[in-house]
Amino acid sequence: MTRFLVAAFVMLATTASAQPNTCADHAMVVERLASGYGESRQSIGIGADNTIVEVFASLETGTWTITVTAAGGPTCLVASGGAFQVLADSLPNTDSGA
Repeated sequence: MTRFLVAAFVMLATTASAQPNTCADHAMVVERLASGYGESRQSIGIGADNTIVEVFASLETGTWTITVTAAGGPTCLVASGGAFQVLADSLPNTDSGA
């Protein structure tokens, strides 16, 4: 599952660079997501080429947005949607004695 998410984020990060009209200063994007959609950062990670991948969501409305920020570059919107849910799945036991 983790490999799938990393691959998806890498693919999204590559797509973001092709859509310059969906990019802006990071502070501006965060403010717009908060004021316009009630979204706050739910998770963060490092993607391809050291890009920062963030997931913003509203726990009240279920809207979500994925952004990618390149080092020193703008923040780009790469995906958005609805029905966001927080999950805390248990990891499988990988001990040899299990």
